[in-house]
Amino acid sequence: MTTDFSSLNLRDEIMQAITELGYAEPTPIQAGMIPLMLTGADVIGQAQTGTGKTAAFALPILQNFKPQQHPQALVLAPTRELALQVADSMVQYGKYLRVRVLAVYGGQPYSPQINSLKRGVDIVVGTPGRLNDLLERGVLNLSEIKTVVLDEADEMLNMGFIEEVEKILATTPPERQTALFSATMPARIRKLADGFMRDPQSVIVKKSTLTLSTTEQRYYLVHENDKTNALTRLFEIEPIHSALIFARTRAETSTLANELVVRGIPAEAIHGDLDQNARERVLGRFRANQLKVLVATDVAARGLDIDDISHVFNYHLPDDAEVYVHRIGRTGRAGKTGIAITLLSPREKRRMREVEALTKQVVTKMELPTTTEIIRHRESKTVENLKVWLGRGRFKRELEMVQELIEAGHEPINIAAAAIKIARADEKQRPIAEVSEVKAEFSRKPERGFGRDSKGGKPAGRREFAQKPGRRDSHEEGMIRLKINKGKAHNIRPNDIVGQIAFHANIPGYTIGKIRIEDKYSFVDVPEEFVDQVIKHSGNYKIGKEKFSVVKS
Repeated sequence: MTTDFSSLNLRDEIMQAITELGYAEPTPIQAGMIPLMLTGADVIGQAQTGTGKTAAFALPILQNFKPQQHPQALVLAPTRELALQVADSMVQYGKYLRVRVLAVYGGQPYSPQINSLKRGVDIVVGTPGRLNDLLERGVLNLSEIKTVVLDEADEMLNMGFIEEVEKILATTPPERQTALFSATMPARIRKLADGFMRDPQSVIVKKSTLTLSTTEQRYYLVHENDKTNALTRLFEIEPIHSALIFARTRAETSTLANELVVRGIPAEAIHGDLDQNARERVLGRFRANQLKVLVATDVAARGLDIDDISHVFNYHLPDDAEVYVHRIGRTGRAGKTGIAITLLSPREKRRMREVEALTKQVVTKMELPTTTEIIRHRESKTVENLKVWLGRGRFKRELEMVQELIEAGHEPINIAAAAIKIARADEKQRPIAEVSEVKAEFSRKPERGFGRDSKGGKPAGRREFAQKPGRRDSHEEGMIRLKINKGKAHNIRPNDIVGQIAFHANIPGYTIGKIRIEDKYSFVDVPEEFVDQVIKHSGNYKIGKEKFSVVKS
Protein backbone atom coordinates (compact mmCIF):
# COMPACT_ATOMS: atom_id res chain seq x y z
CA MET A 1 0.00 0.00 0.00
CA THR A 2 1.25 3.49 -0.81
CA THR A 3 2.39 5.71 2.03
CA ASP A 4 2.36 9.07 0.28
CA PHE A 5 1.17 10.62 -2.96
CA SER A 6 4.68 10.92 -4.37
CA SER A 7 4.86 7.12 -4.71
CA LEU A 8 1.87 7.14 -7.10
CA ASN A 9 3.94 8.80 -9.86
CA LEU A 10 1.27 11.39 -10.61
CA ARG A 11 1.85 14.25 -13.02
CA ASP A 12 3.80 17.21 -11.65
CA GLU A 13 0.81 19.49 -12.25
CA ILE A 14 -1.39 17.25 -10.09
CA MET A 15 1.21 16.94 -7.33
CA GLN A 16 1.59 20.72 -7.19
CA ALA A 17 -2.17 21.19 -6.82
CA ILE A 18 -2.72 18.56 -4.12
CA THR A 19 0.37 19.67 -2.18
CA GLU A 20 -1.05 23.20 -2.04
CA LEU A 21 -4.29 21.71 -0.71
CA GLY A 22 -2.36 20.08 2.14
CA TYR A 23 -2.58 16.50 0.86
CA ALA A 24 0.42 14.40 1.89
CA GLU A 25 -0.78 10.86 2.52
CA PRO A 26 -3.60 9.09 0.64
CA THR A 27 -6.59 7.84 2.60
CA PRO A 28 -7.26 4.07 2.49
CA ILE A 29 -9.79 4.39 -0.36
CA GLN A 30 -7.35 6.55 -2.35
CA ALA A 31 -4.43 4.20 -1.74
CA GLY A 32 -6.52 1.26 -2.92
CA MET A 33 -8.36 2.83 -5.87
CA ILE A 34 -5.85 5.14 -7.56
CA PRO A 35 -3.32 2.45 -8.62
CA LEU A 36 -6.17 0.23 -9.89
CA MET A 37 -7.81 3.01 -11.89
CA LEU A 38 -4.47 3.98 -13.41
CA THR A 39 -4.32 0.48 -14.95
CA GLY A 40 -7.61 1.15 -16.75
CA ALA A 41 -9.51 -1.55 -14.83
CA ASP A 42 -13.17 -1.27 -13.86
CA VAL A 43 -13.39 -0.74 -10.11
CA ILE A 44 -15.90 -0.81 -7.27
CA GLY A 45 -15.12 1.24 -4.19
CA GLN A 46 -17.16 0.61 -1.06
CA ALA A 47 -16.56 3.39 1.43
CA GLN A 48 -18.49 5.93 3.45
CA THR A 49 -18.93 9.60 2.58
CA GLY A 50 -16.03 11.74 3.72
CA THR A 51 -13.30 9.12 3.20
CA GLY A 52 -11.68 10.85 0.24
CA LYS A 53 -13.61 9.18 -2.58
CA THR A 54 -13.53 12.20 -4.88
CA ALA A 55 -9.74 12.29 -5.10
CA ALA A 56 -9.72 8.49 -5.51
CA PHE A 57 -11.37 8.80 -8.93
CA ALA A 58 -10.48 12.40 -9.84
CA LEU A 59 -6.71 11.98 -9.74
CA PRO A 60 -6.60 8.99 -12.14
CA ILE A 61 -8.94 10.82 -14.54
CA LEU A 62 -6.65 13.85 -14.47
CA GLN A 63 -3.55 11.69 -14.81
CA ASN A 64 -4.91 10.37 -18.12
CA PHE A 65 -6.23 13.76 -19.25
CA LYS A 66 -5.55 14.74 -22.87
CA PRO A 67 -7.40 17.66 -24.52
CA GLN A 68 -9.93 16.47 -27.11
CA GLN A 69 -13.06 17.73 -28.83
CA HIS A 70 -15.72 16.10 -26.65
CA PRO A 71 -15.91 15.22 -22.91
CA GLN A 72 -13.57 12.39 -21.90
CA ALA A 73 -14.88 11.74 -18.37
CA LEU A 74 -18.37 11.66 -16.90
CA VAL A 75 -19.27 11.63 -13.20
CA LEU A 76 -22.84 10.91 -12.09
CA ALA A 77 -23.95 12.18 -8.67
CA PRO A 78 -27.34 11.90 -6.92
CA THR A 79 -27.70 15.56 -5.87
CA ARG A 80 -26.78 18.99 -7.17
CA GLU A 81 -24.80 19.64 -3.97
CA LEU A 82 -22.59 16.60 -4.55
CA ALA A 83 -22.25 17.40 -8.27
CA LEU A 84 -21.03 20.91 -7.43
CA GLN A 85 -18.70 19.59 -4.75
CA VAL A 86 -17.14 17.01 -7.09
CA ALA A 87 -16.81 19.52 -9.94
CA ASP A 88 -15.18 22.01 -7.59
CA SER A 89 -12.67 19.40 -6.39
CA MET A 90 -11.90 18.44 -10.00
CA VAL A 91 -11.13 22.08 -10.79
CA GLN A 92 -8.84 22.38 -7.77
CA TYR A 93 -6.94 19.17 -8.51
CA GLY A 94 -6.65 19.98 -12.21
CA LYS A 95 -6.02 23.71 -12.11
CA TYR A 96 -2.47 23.43 -13.46
CA LEU A 97 -3.73 21.22 -16.28
CA ARG A 98 -6.32 23.85 -17.19
CA VAL A 99 -8.96 21.17 -17.29
CA ARG A 100 -12.47 22.35 -18.20
CA VAL A 101 -15.09 20.98 -15.80
CA LEU A 102 -18.84 21.53 -16.04
CA ALA A 103 -21.47 20.71 -13.41
CA VAL A 104 -24.96 20.11 -14.80
CA TYR A 105 -28.05 19.69 -12.61
CA GLY A 106 -31.74 20.48 -12.54
CA GLY A 107 -33.39 23.62 -11.24
CA GLN A 108 -31.06 25.82 -13.31
CA PRO A 109 -31.51 27.33 -16.81
CA TYR A 110 -30.40 25.13 -19.69
CA SER A 111 -28.74 27.89 -21.73
CA PRO A 112 -25.52 28.40 -19.68
CA GLN A 113 -24.94 24.64 -19.50
CA ILE A 114 -25.63 24.15 -23.21
CA ASN A 115 -23.37 27.08 -24.15
CA SER A 116 -20.54 25.62 -22.05
CA LEU A 117 -20.92 22.25 -23.77
CA LYS A 118 -20.80 23.93 -27.19
CA ARG A 119 -17.61 25.81 -26.25
CA GLY A 120 -15.99 22.55 -25.14
CA VAL A 121 -15.75 20.67 -21.84
CA ASP A 122 -13.29 17.98 -20.71
CA ILE A 123 -15.15 16.56 -17.70
CA VAL A 124 -18.89 16.61 -17.07
CA VAL A 125 -20.28 16.11 -13.55
CA GLY A 126 -24.03 15.87 -13.35
CA THR A 127 -27.22 14.52 -11.89
CA PRO A 128 -29.02 11.79 -13.87
CA GLY A 129 -32.15 13.79 -14.72
CA ARG A 130 -30.37 16.78 -16.24
CA LEU A 131 -27.83 14.58 -18.03
CA ASN A 132 -30.64 12.66 -19.72
CA ASP A 133 -32.37 15.92 -20.66
CA LEU A 134 -29.18 17.18 -22.31
CA LEU A 135 -28.74 13.87 -24.13
CA GLU A 136 -32.32 14.06 -25.44
CA ARG A 137 -31.67 17.62 -26.66
CA GLY A 138 -28.64 16.36 -28.58
CA VAL A 139 -26.22 18.80 -26.91
CA LEU A 140 -24.27 16.30 -24.78
CA ASN A 141 -21.92 14.05 -26.75
CA LEU A 142 -20.59 11.05 -24.81
CA SER A 143 -19.01 9.27 -27.78
CA GLU A 144 -15.44 9.95 -26.61
CA ILE A 145 -15.91 9.16 -22.93
CA LYS A 146 -12.95 7.25 -21.49
CA THR A 147 -14.09 6.99 -17.86
CA VAL A 148 -17.50 6.98 -16.19
CA VAL A 149 -17.86 7.33 -12.40
CA LEU A 150 -21.03 6.52 -10.47
CA ASP A 151 -20.68 8.36 -7.16
CA GLU A 152 -22.92 7.37 -4.23
CA ALA A 153 -24.69 4.77 -6.34
CA ASP A 154 -26.83 3.56 -3.43
CA GLU A 155 -28.16 7.08 -2.93
CA MET A 156 -29.07 7.28 -6.61
CA LEU A 157 -30.94 4.00 -6.13
CA ASN A 158 -32.80 5.38 -3.10
CA MET A 159 -33.81 8.47 -5.05
CA GLY A 160 -35.19 6.42 -7.93
CA PHE A 161 -32.54 7.34 -10.51
CA ILE A 162 -31.16 3.92 -11.46
CA GLU A 163 -33.18 3.61 -14.68
CA GLU A 164 -31.91 7.02 -15.80
CA VAL A 165 -28.36 5.97 -14.90
CA GLU A 166 -28.71 2.87 -17.06
CA LYS A 167 -29.92 5.00 -20.01
CA ILE A 168 -26.87 7.24 -19.68
CA LEU A 169 -24.42 4.33 -19.45
CA ALA A 170 -25.95 2.82 -22.58
CA THR A 171 -24.93 5.93 -24.58
CA THR A 172 -21.23 5.72 -23.59
CA PRO A 173 -18.59 3.69 -25.47
CA PRO A 174 -18.54 0.00 -24.42
CA GLU A 175 -14.73 0.09 -24.01
CA ARG A 176 -14.93 2.85 -21.38
CA GLN A 177 -13.56 2.44 -17.84
CA THR A 178 -16.28 2.39 -15.17
CA ALA A 179 -15.80 3.21 -11.48
CA LEU A 180 -18.65 2.70 -9.04
CA PHE A 181 -18.65 4.07 -5.50
CA SER A 182 -21.26 3.11 -2.94
CA ALA A 183 -21.44 3.04 0.85
CA THR A 184 -23.60 -0.10 0.64
CA MET A 185 -24.03 -2.74 -2.05
CA PRO A 186 -27.73 -3.68 -2.33
CA ALA A 187 -28.76 -6.27 -4.93
CA ARG A 188 -29.91 -3.61 -7.43
CA ILE A 189 -26.47 -1.98 -7.38
CA ARG A 190 -24.76 -5.35 -7.86
CA LYS A 191 -27.03 -6.00 -10.83
CA LEU A 192 -26.06 -2.62 -12.29
CA ALA A 193 -22.37 -3.49 -11.86
CA ASP A 194 -22.84 -6.91 -13.48
CA GLY A 195 -24.56 -5.36 -16.49
CA PHE A 196 -22.25 -2.42 -17.17
CA MET A 197 -18.83 -3.36 -15.78
CA ARG A 198 -16.14 -5.76 -17.00
CA ASP A 199 -14.56 -7.93 -14.30
CA PRO A 200 -14.54 -5.10 -11.75
CA GLN A 201 -11.98 -5.14 -8.95
CA SER A 202 -13.19 -4.12 -5.50
CA VAL A 203 -11.71 -1.99 -2.76
CA ILE A 204 -13.61 -2.10 0.53
CA VAL A 205 -12.76 0.34 3.30
CA LYS A 206 -14.32 -0.74 6.57
CA LYS A 207 -15.21 1.66 9.30
CA SER A 208 -12.73 1.73 12.15
CA THR A 209 -13.76 1.83 15.79
CA LEU A 210 -12.24 4.91 17.36
CA THR A 211 -12.44 6.39 20.83
CA LEU A 212 -11.63 9.91 21.95
CA SER A 213 -10.83 9.62 25.63
CA THR A 214 -9.37 13.12 25.99
CA THR A 215 -12.36 14.87 24.40
CA GLU A 216 -15.59 15.74 26.20
CA GLN A 217 -18.46 15.27 23.74
CA ARG A 218 -21.87 16.92 24.07
CA TYR A 219 -24.76 18.00 21.92
CA TYR A 220 -27.51 20.60 22.12
CA LEU A 221 -30.85 19.94 20.45
CA VAL A 222 -31.93 23.07 18.57
CA HIS A 223 -34.01 23.96 15.54
CA GLU A 224 -32.03 24.45 12.34
CA ASN A 225 -32.87 28.17 12.18
CA ASP A 226 -31.66 28.72 15.75
CA LYS A 227 -28.17 27.27 15.38
CA THR A 228 -26.31 30.58 15.05
CA ASN A 229 -28.13 31.99 18.07
CA ALA A 230 -27.38 28.82 20.03
CA LEU A 231 -23.71 29.12 19.07
CA THR A 232 -23.67 32.73 20.30
CA ARG A 233 -25.11 31.67 23.66
CA LEU A 234 -22.47 28.97 24.07
CA PHE A 235 -19.69 31.47 23.30
CA GLU A 236 -20.99 33.55 26.21
CA ILE A 237 -20.47 30.72 28.71
CA GLU A 238 -17.80 28.37 27.38
CA PRO A 239 -14.13 28.96 28.34
CA ILE A 240 -13.09 29.10 24.68
CA HIS A 241 -9.42 29.71 23.97
CA SER A 242 -9.64 28.85 20.26
CA ALA A 243 -12.40 27.14 18.33
CA LEU A 244 -12.83 25.34 15.04
CA ILE A 245 -16.38 25.32 13.66
CA PHE A 246 -17.23 22.89 10.88
CA ALA A 247 -19.85 23.91 8.33
CA ARG A 248 -21.04 22.10 5.20
CA THR A 249 -20.30 24.50 2.34
CA ARG A 250 -18.03 27.39 1.42
CA ALA A 251 -20.95 29.78 1.37
CA GLU A 252 -21.99 28.66 4.85
CA THR A 253 -18.48 29.20 6.27
CA SER A 254 -18.40 32.78 5.00
CA THR A 255 -21.93 33.59 6.15
CA LEU A 256 -21.35 32.13 9.61
CA ALA A 257 -17.96 33.81 10.08
CA ASN A 258 -19.43 37.18 9.11
CA GLU A 259 -22.35 36.72 11.48
CA LEU A 260 -20.01 35.88 14.37
CA VAL A 261 -17.93 38.99 13.68
CA VAL A 262 -21.09 41.12 13.74
CA ARG A 263 -21.82 39.61 17.17
CA GLY A 264 -18.39 40.55 18.49
CA ILE A 265 -16.64 37.18 18.05
CA PRO A 266 -13.38 37.41 16.02
CA ALA A 267 -13.79 34.77 13.31
CA GLU A 268 -12.65 34.04 9.75
CA ALA A 269 -13.65 31.43 7.20
CA ILE A 270 -11.18 29.04 5.63
CA HIS A 271 -12.32 27.35 2.43
CA GLY A 272 -11.24 26.26 -1.02
CA ASP A 273 -11.53 29.75 -2.55
CA LEU A 274 -8.52 30.90 -0.55
CA ASP A 275 -5.16 30.60 -2.27
CA GLN A 276 -2.23 29.19 -0.28
CA ASN A 277 -0.91 32.61 0.78
CA ALA A 278 -4.31 33.79 2.06
CA ARG A 279 -4.79 30.47 3.86
CA GLU A 280 -1.43 30.81 5.61
CA ARG A 281 -2.20 34.40 6.65
CA VAL A 282 -5.49 33.30 8.25
CA LEU A 283 -3.81 30.40 10.04
CA GLY A 284 -1.05 32.72 11.20
CA ARG A 285 -3.56 35.08 12.81
CA PHE A 286 -5.29 32.11 14.44
CA ARG A 287 -2.04 30.71 15.88
CA ALA A 288 -1.11 34.18 17.16
CA ASN A 289 -4.49 34.40 18.98
CA GLN A 290 -5.51 37.39 16.87
CA LEU A 291 -8.44 35.21 15.81
CA LYS A 292 -10.57 33.21 18.21
CA VAL A 293 -12.54 31.18 15.69
CA LEU A 294 -11.97 29.43 12.37
CA VAL A 295 -15.03 28.34 10.38
CA ALA A 296 -14.09 25.62 7.90
CA THR A 297 -15.39 22.92 5.58
CA ASP A 298 -14.04 19.38 5.93
CA VAL A 299 -12.08 19.74 2.69
CA ALA A 300 -10.50 23.06 3.71
CA ALA A 301 -9.58 21.72 7.17
CA ARG A 302 -7.38 19.00 5.67
CA GLY A 303 -3.75 19.57 6.46
CA LEU A 304 -4.43 22.04 9.29
CA ASP A 305 -1.56 21.71 11.75
CA ILE A 306 -2.90 23.34 14.92
CA ASP A 307 -2.57 21.60 18.27
CA ASP A 308 -4.02 24.13 20.72
CA ILE A 309 -7.74 24.05 19.85
CA SER A 310 -9.93 24.09 22.96
CA HIS A 311 -13.29 23.54 21.22
CA VAL A 312 -14.56 21.91 18.05
CA PHE A 313 -18.13 22.73 17.00
CA ASN A 314 -20.22 20.75 14.53
CA TYR A 315 -22.62 23.33 13.10
CA HIS A 316 -24.09 20.34 11.25
CA LEU A 317 -23.26 16.70 11.75
CA PRO A 318 -21.39 15.23 8.77
CA ASP A 319 -23.02 12.49 6.71
CA ASP A 320 -20.43 9.97 7.84
CA ALA A 321 -19.62 9.15 11.45
CA GLU A 322 -15.90 8.73 10.71
CA VAL A 323 -15.74 12.32 9.51
CA TYR A 324 -17.13 13.34 12.92
CA VAL A 325 -14.29 11.44 14.59
CA HIS A 326 -11.68 13.16 12.43
CA ARG A 327 -13.25 16.55 13.13
CA ILE A 328 -13.29 16.33 16.90
CA GLY A 329 -9.87 14.68 16.94
CA ARG A 330 -8.51 18.16 16.30
CA THR A 331 -9.11 19.05 19.95
CA GLY A 332 -7.76 17.21 22.99
CA ARG A 333 -4.25 16.96 21.50
CA ALA A 334 -0.78 17.14 23.01
CA GLY A 335 -1.92 15.78 26.35
CA LYS A 336 -4.67 18.38 26.76
CA THR A 337 -8.39 17.83 27.13
CA GLY A 338 -10.79 19.19 24.55
CA ILE A 339 -14.49 19.83 24.12
CA ALA A 340 -16.54 18.80 21.11
CA ILE A 341 -19.99 20.36 20.78
CA THR A 342 -22.62 19.48 18.20
CA LEU A 343 -25.63 21.65 17.38
CA LEU A 344 -28.16 18.95 16.55
CA SER A 345 -31.43 19.57 14.76
CA PRO A 346 -34.16 16.96 15.38
CA ARG A 347 -33.73 15.48 11.91
CA GLU A 348 -30.03 14.78 12.57
CA LYS A 349 -30.64 12.44 15.50
CA ARG A 350 -30.11 9.30 13.41
CA ARG A 351 -26.62 10.45 12.52
CA MET A 352 -25.85 11.07 16.18
CA ARG A 353 -26.78 7.44 16.91
CA GLU A 354 -24.32 6.38 14.19
CA VAL A 355 -21.60 8.47 15.84
CA GLU A 356 -22.23 6.83 19.21
CA ALA A 357 -22.18 3.38 17.62
CA LEU A 358 -18.86 4.07 15.92
CA THR A 359 -17.09 5.65 18.89
CA LYS A 360 -18.76 3.36 21.44
CA GLN A 361 -19.25 6.46 23.55
CA VAL A 362 -22.39 8.28 24.59
CA VAL A 363 -22.53 11.92 23.52
CA THR A 364 -24.09 13.83 26.40
CA LYS A 365 -27.20 15.86 25.75
CA MET A 366 -27.02 19.30 27.39
CA GLU A 367 -29.36 22.26 27.70
CA LEU A 368 -28.40 25.64 26.29
CA PRO A 369 -27.64 28.33 28.86
CA THR A 370 -30.71 30.34 29.78
CA THR A 371 -30.97 34.12 29.66
CA THR A 372 -30.69 34.22 33.46
CA GLU A 373 -27.55 32.07 33.44
CA ILE A 374 -25.91 34.26 30.81
CA ILE A 375 -26.70 37.44 32.75
CA ARG A 376 -25.25 35.90 35.92
CA HIS A 377 -22.17 34.78 33.99
CA ARG A 378 -21.64 38.29 32.64
CA GLU A 379 -21.96 39.74 36.14
CA SER A 380 -19.55 37.16 37.52
CA LYS A 381 -16.96 38.04 34.88
CA THR A 382 -17.28 41.73 35.76
CA VAL A 383 -16.70 40.97 39.45
CA GLU A 384 -13.70 38.75 38.63
CA ASN A 385 -12.15 41.51 36.49
CA LEU A 386 -12.65 44.00 39.31
CA LYS A 387 -10.91 41.65 41.75
CA VAL A 388 -7.97 41.32 39.37
CA TRP A 389 -7.56 45.11 39.10
CA LEU A 390 -7.99 45.57 42.84
CA GLY A 391 -5.21 43.07 43.35
CA ARG A 392 -2.94 44.87 40.91
CA GLY A 393 -3.55 48.29 42.45
CA ARG A 394 -2.54 50.11 39.26
CA PHE A 395 -5.19 52.84 39.14
CA LYS A 396 -3.56 55.97 40.61
CA ARG A 397 -5.27 58.47 38.31
CA GLU A 398 -8.61 56.73 38.79
CA LEU A 399 -8.28 57.10 42.57
CA GLU A 400 -7.72 60.84 42.08
CA MET A 401 -10.89 60.98 39.98
CA VAL A 402 -12.84 59.14 42.68
CA GLN A 403 -11.54 61.56 45.31
CA GLU A 404 -12.72 64.49 43.22
CA LEU A 405 -16.20 62.97 43.01
CA ILE A 406 -16.30 62.35 46.76
CA GLU A 407 -15.32 65.96 47.40
CA ALA A 408 -18.15 66.96 45.06
CA GLY A 409 -20.59 65.22 47.43
CA HIS A 410 -21.02 61.75 45.90
CA GLU A 411 -21.10 58.61 48.01
CA PRO A 412 -18.18 56.17 47.33
CA ILE A 413 -20.57 53.25 46.92
CA ASN A 414 -22.57 55.13 44.30
CA ILE A 415 -19.37 56.07 42.45
CA ALA A 416 -18.37 52.39 42.35
CA ALA A 417 -21.81 51.35 41.09
CA ALA A 418 -21.76 54.02 38.35
CA ALA A 419 -18.26 52.91 37.28
CA ILE A 420 -19.43 49.30 36.97
CA LYS A 421 -22.45 50.50 35.00
CA ILE A 422 -20.16 52.24 32.53
CA ALA A 423 -17.89 49.18 32.33
CA ARG A 424 -20.89 47.01 31.40
CA ALA A 425 -22.23 49.39 28.76
CA ASP A 426 -21.07 47.15 25.91
CA GLU A 427 -23.42 44.40 27.09
CA LYS A 428 -26.33 46.43 25.72
CA GLN A 429 -24.75 46.02 22.30
CA ARG A 430 -24.82 42.24 22.82
CA PRO A 431 -28.45 41.25 23.31
CA ILE A 432 -28.90 37.63 24.32
CA ALA A 433 -29.91 35.69 21.23
CA GLU A 434 -33.38 34.13 21.27
CA VAL A 435 -33.63 30.37 20.87
CA SER A 436 -36.98 28.63 20.54
CA GLU A 437 -37.67 25.48 22.52
CA VAL A 438 -37.58 22.10 20.83
CA LYS A 439 -40.82 20.82 22.30
CA ALA A 440 -40.59 17.17 21.36
CA GLU A 441 -37.87 14.89 20.10
CA PHE A 442 -40.01 13.21 17.49
CA SER A 443 -38.95 9.68 16.67
CA ARG A 444 -37.20 8.65 13.49
CA LYS A 445 -37.38 5.23 11.93
CA PRO A 446 -34.57 3.81 9.79
CA GLU A 447 -34.29 6.04 6.76
CA ARG A 448 -32.96 3.91 3.97
CA GLY A 449 -34.56 1.51 1.54
CA PHE A 450 -37.83 0.87 -0.17
CA GLY A 451 -37.63 -2.94 -0.54
CA ARG A 452 -39.16 -5.53 1.71
CA ASP A 453 -37.49 -6.60 4.89
CA SER A 454 -35.55 -9.82 5.30
CA LYS A 455 -38.66 -11.67 6.44
CA GLY A 456 -40.76 -10.51 3.53
CA GLY A 457 -42.72 -8.10 5.68
CA LYS A 458 -43.75 -4.53 4.97
CA PRO A 459 -41.42 -2.17 3.11
CA ALA A 460 -38.23 -1.37 4.97
CA GLY A 461 -37.31 2.23 5.70
CA ARG A 462 -38.61 5.11 7.73
CA ARG A 463 -41.52 6.11 5.49
CA GLU A 464 -44.99 4.70 5.92
CA PHE A 465 -47.05 4.43 2.74
CA ALA A 466 -50.82 4.20 2.69
CA GLN A 467 -53.25 3.69 -0.16
CA LYS A 468 -56.47 4.61 1.61
CA PRO A 469 -58.01 7.87 2.81
CA GLY A 470 -57.28 9.02 6.30
CA ARG A 471 -56.35 12.03 8.36
CA ARG A 472 -54.50 14.64 6.32
CA ASP A 473 -52.69 16.48 9.10
CA SER A 474 -49.22 15.31 10.03
CA HIS A 475 -49.03 13.15 13.14
CA GLU A 476 -45.32 13.81 13.57
CA GLU A 477 -43.98 16.71 15.60
CA GLY A 478 -42.04 19.19 13.48
CA MET A 479 -43.51 17.95 10.19
CA ILE A 480 -46.01 19.63 7.85
CA ARG A 481 -48.29 17.70 5.50
CA LEU A 482 -48.27 18.88 1.88
CA LYS A 483 -50.70 17.96 -0.91
CA ILE A 484 -49.72 16.66 -4.35
CA ASN A 485 -52.15 16.92 -7.28
CA LYS A 486 -51.42 13.38 -8.48
CA GLY A 487 -52.48 10.02 -7.08
CA LYS A 488 -52.96 6.34 -7.91
CA ALA A 489 -54.86 7.28 -11.05
CA HIS A 490 -51.69 8.95 -12.34
CA ASN A 491 -49.40 6.01 -11.39
CA ILE A 492 -47.42 8.11 -8.93
CA ARG A 493 -45.12 6.11 -6.67
CA PRO A 494 -43.47 6.93 -3.31
CA ASN A 495 -40.10 6.82 -5.09
CA ASP A 496 -41.31 9.52 -7.51
CA ILE A 497 -42.30 11.79 -4.65
CA VAL A 498 -39.13 11.30 -2.61
CA GLY A 499 -36.78 11.45 -5.58
CA GLN A 500 -38.29 14.55 -7.17
CA ILE A 501 -38.65 16.56 -3.94
CA ALA A 502 -35.18 15.62 -2.66
CA PHE A 503 -33.60 16.44 -6.01
CA HIS A 504 -35.33 19.66 -7.03
CA ALA A 505 -35.79 21.17 -3.54
CA ASN A 506 -32.25 20.08 -2.63
CA ILE A 507 -33.16 18.50 0.70
CA PRO A 508 -31.96 15.13 2.08
CA GLY A 509 -34.31 12.35 0.97
CA TYR A 510 -34.25 10.73 4.42
CA THR A 511 -35.88 13.79 6.02
CA ILE A 512 -39.10 13.27 4.05
CA GLY A 513 -41.76 11.67 6.25
CA LYS A 514 -44.95 9.71 5.72
CA ILE A 515 -46.50 9.48 2.27
CA ARG A 516 -50.18 8.78 1.62
CA ILE A 517 -51.28 8.06 -1.94
CA GLU A 518 -55.01 8.36 -2.70
CA ASP A 519 -56.90 8.04 -5.99
CA LYS A 520 -56.44 11.58 -7.31
CA TYR A 521 -54.17 13.16 -4.70
CA SER A 522 -51.21 12.29 -2.51
CA PHE A 523 -49.91 13.67 0.77
CA VAL A 524 -46.34 13.92 2.02
CA ASP A 525 -44.89 15.02 5.35
CA VAL A 526 -41.94 17.43 5.14
CA PRO A 527 -39.89 18.96 8.00
CA GLU A 528 -41.28 22.39 8.83
CA GLU A 529 -38.00 24.17 8.00
CA PHE A 530 -38.10 22.82 4.43
CA VAL A 531 -41.74 23.56 3.58
CA ASP A 532 -41.14 26.86 1.78
CA GLN A 533 -38.20 25.35 -0.10
CA VAL A 534 -40.31 22.40 -1.29
CA ILE A 535 -43.24 24.58 -2.39
CA LYS A 536 -40.91 27.06 -4.12
CA HIS A 537 -39.75 24.34 -6.53
CA SER A 538 -43.24 22.96 -7.16
CA GLY A 539 -43.07 23.74 -10.89
CA ASN A 540 -40.09 21.41 -11.38
CA TYR A 541 -41.53 18.12 -10.06
CA LYS A 542 -42.62 15.55 -12.64
CA ILE A 543 -43.53 11.91 -13.28
CA GLY A 544 -42.03 11.06 -16.63
CA LYS A 545 -42.96 14.06 -18.78
CA GLU A 546 -45.94 15.11 -16.64
CA LYS A 547 -45.45 17.72 -13.91
CA PHE A 548 -47.06 17.62 -10.47
CA SER A 549 -47.52 20.40 -7.93
CA VAL A 550 -46.95 20.47 -4.18
CA VAL A 551 -48.99 22.84 -1.99
CA LYS A 552 -49.98 23.15 1.64
CA SER A 553 -52.87 20.80 2.33
